[in-house]
Amino acid sequence: MSTKPTIILVPGAWHSETVYDQVVSLLSEQGYKSIAVALKSTSGDSSTTPKDDIDGVRDAILGETNQGRDVVVTVHSFGGIVGASAIKGLTAKQDNSSGRVVGLIMLASGFAQTGKTFMSDPLPLFYHDLSAEEGAFWVKKLLKQSLKPMFEGGEYVYAGWKDVPVVAVISTDDRSFPVDAQKFFAQSAKDAGGDVTIKELFSSHSLMLSKPKEVVEIMTEAVSMFLEKTLSA
Repeated sequence: MSTKPTIILVPGAWHSETVYDQVVSLLSEQGYKSIAVALKSTSGDSSTTPKDDIDGVRDAILGETNQGRDVVVTVHSFGGIVGASAIKGLTAKQDNSSGRVVGLIMLASGFAQTGKTFMSDPLPLFYHDLSAEEGAFWVKKLLKQSLKPMFEGGEYVYAGWKDVPVVAVISTDDRSFPVDAQKFFAQSAKDAGGDVTIKELFSSHSLMLSKPKEVVEIMTEAVSMFLEKTLSA
């Protein structure tokens, strides 16, 4: 059995799991299994709740840990709230045969606080450093987004970043999530006792699209660090 953990990929609001296609391919070339999860709040159903998103990611994690595989969860933007909440109770082995969540990689994301909830032209917000053709393609791929997970369901939100080592990647050419805000949230989490390593990448908000190779390099380095911490614990 491979000793490499499975990487669960959580997209942000409005986006489908296909934004990770390049990352999935590059990870596969390096021997990593990765699973990109579709957020139920992007299904077009306005009744979708925060719990629906969290449960979807949690099911993907359990599908791996129940088979004895460790997991690293990678989240983007709004997906940070979903992914961090989904790992609640899954960072320790349930028994000798199970795996667990060993780390969290946060791409241009805020840090969820337990019990609290978190356009006119999306192209410059999300994709300004892609070619015009690529940007137009991804704008067409944007999905309807239920707003409930953004404003409701605080009772389901959990600060899972406190339970595992974290690598926070700041997208320093971001026109959607201000860079200073990203840095503030990451540093605040670190100051609050989180095991947070902060990285920077000159990229738009959608760094997995514009800088997939660089993102995967950061991810694989993060995985190595997480595994070292696991062995030394």
